Amino acid sequence: MRIIVIAVGRLKQGPERELAERYRKRFDEIARKLGFRGLEICEIPESRARDTATRIAEEASAISAAIPQGSVLIALDERGENIDSQALALRLSRWRDRSIPSATFVIGGADGLSPELAAKEKLKVAFGAATWPHQMVRVMLLEQLYRTATILSGHPYHRA
Repeated sequence: MRIIVIAVGRLKQGPERELAERYRKRFDEIARKLGFRGLEICEIPESRARDTATRIAEEASAISAAIPQGSVLIALDERGENIDSQALALRLSRWRDRSIPSATFVIGGADGLSPELAAKEKLKVAFGAATWPHQMVRVMLLEQLYRTATILSGHPYHRA
């Protein structure tokens, strides 16, 4: 199973990008032994359209083009479900065991995801009730994906 993170916007050079890359590499080191084929990051440029509807539509088109056929779609959204690391690990392992080819996590733009994309979500996840900058959400997601790999492998990183 491939794990894909599609994020609207770019992480500039600096500590956030370095931390994100560190967690991506850590995930890859453990996850391959667990039947995951790596963690890919796809950055989608933010739409420069003036009106919200056009921005959402343009970003949705680019996001949709990056989602592989047969992928499970997981959206990061402040109105999503607060699930713990164990539950996320369990869901990923179930999808992997059912031979789902990929799980795609989407971090939408500032205006959110289009209703068409939202209708395809298998899961909507929030990192608490607070609103987080997209850069931090990406780092937190990558850390959680690394944590799920450590949970599934029995690694001591996760001590619940």
